[in-house]
Amino acid sequence: MIALVADVLLAAELRPAAVAELATLDTRAAEPGLVAAAARLGVPLRGWPAEVLDAVPVPNPADGVRAAAGTGSVAEAAALAGGGRLLVAKRKGAAATATCAVARKGPRGARPGGGDALPLPGDGSCASRGQNVCAEGRQLGHAEPDADVPSPQGAYGGSAVRRTAEQSADPHGAAGTHDLRHHGDAEVREGPGDLVDLAVNVRGGTPPGWLRDRIADSLTGLAAYPDGRRARAAVAARHGLPVERVLLTAGAAEAFVLLARALRVHRPVVVHPQFTEPEAALRDAGYEVRRVLLRREDGFRLDPGEVPDDADLVVVGNPTNPTSVLHPADTLASLARPGRVLVVDEAFMDAVPGELESLAGDTDVPGLVVLRSLTKTWGLAGLRIGYVLAEPQVITELERAQPLWPVSTPALAAAEACMAPDALAEADAAARVMCAERAHLLAGLAEFEEVEAVHAAQGPFVLVRTARADAVRARLRTYGFAVRRGDTFPGLDGEWLRLAVRDRATTNRFLQALDLALTGTARAA
Repeated sequence: MIALVADVLLAAELRPAAVAELATLDTRAAEPGLVAAAARLGVPLRGWPAEVLDAVPVPNPADGVRAAAGTGSVAEAAALAGGGRLLVAKRKGAAATATCAVARKGPRGARPGGGDALPLPGDGSCASRGQNVCAEGRQLGHAEPDADVPSPQGAYGGSAVRRTAEQSADPHGAAGTHDLRHHGDAEVREGPGDLVDLAVNVRGGTPPGWLRDRIADSLTGLAAYPDGRRARAAVAARHGLPVERVLLTAGAAEAFVLLARALRVHRPVVVHPQFTEPEAALRDAGYEVRRVLLRREDGFRLDPGEVPDDADLVVVGNPTNPTSVLHPADTLASLARPGRVLVVDEAFMDAVPGELESLAGDTDVPGLVVLRSLTKTWGLAGLRIGYVLAEPQVITELERAQPLWPVSTPALAAAEACMAPDALAEADAAARVMCAERAHLLAGLAEFEEVEAVHAAQGPFVLVRTARADAVRARLRTYGFAVRRGDTFPGLDGEWLRLAVRDRATTNRFLQALDLALTGTARAA
């Protein structure tokens, strides 16, 4: 029954949160399939007497239904019994043993045909704005795996529906077709403005008030050209490095462009799946890029032996976006060779408690270039601030490729503020909270047999695999959630999605929506 309700809501372009109640004939209100559907949606289940429903005009009455149930259409009459307008006429389920209709409720207390008002469930605002989803049906235990028996409670506080995973026979996203310029913000921009953002890996609730104040205070200096000396010194001190080994950039993305333009290399290699901007920048600069594809079967862990010996530039993320795998620092350091530039993207390292496996302060690895970003932890994607840590001669080459004054005064103020000891302690505390929230998300995902998560995740996001992920993603959007498609990452196909870690309440709502999306996708296949 919940699958039928999900399909009808999808047809009406409604989200489960818009539902005020389920309604049916009073003699059917105790049927397990209906009870389970109401519990899944978190709404009351109302039973109307047959004589009340028979008095409600419906557009699609049936004599057979009237003879059996005492009303021409249980679904449509129950949907309209509280007053309102029919949005979706009755529809049959796949097993043709149940129908469902949706109506937008009218004013509170309105009763079809006049007479005394019939009270509606919940508060007035909910009842007047909500949708009335109504179903008629018989025992459905034989029709759907989850139709009649309420599912066991999952770790996320909703119901955990156990299904059998279906493999996609035609996965898309073959080699050479990946959109390297697609990023998570597009998932949010292309939908309604009220989508819950699980597509972008920026920490929720940021920037904090004290950081906004520091940025605002810097605005009094906008008449002067930016002076990055204090911010550069703060970054150097934070990592125990001389300032000659630090370059401030307009986000880590600018650093990839600078590397592609300034370094003289011949055989670049990018380790995938990972952030696609490094490869895109190299290709824009005219390089032929070779890929090392980490495998799902190996947990997306790096085998240094897979990297060609003749590569004179190697780019790898740690923790890697989108797999969230944290590679051992020793493994990455072993990639260093004479004449090779080793670029480690640590944009998400400050989301790892204690920054384990970071190479940021290491000066003993030849050719090492570490990229950092303040975007993710501090919520500064719109300000554009990051930095490069490398040997002085590399910093000099990159600086020559930069335009004048590449980092704005507000961004410099933010960089200096985020290097302070109190800020670093706050970032580490936030990383520890995120780890607990990530564990909660992974526990909820484990309730679904058709969802495979990369459980080695150490970053603020989780990579998951499920059949027909595009369809699941589309349904999740109708339920109010934006998630990141995975098929634009080399090494992944159309069965992958990336989920940002959010607070527990948001995760619980998401997992309930995922439950509905998976059910609807499986029925539509």
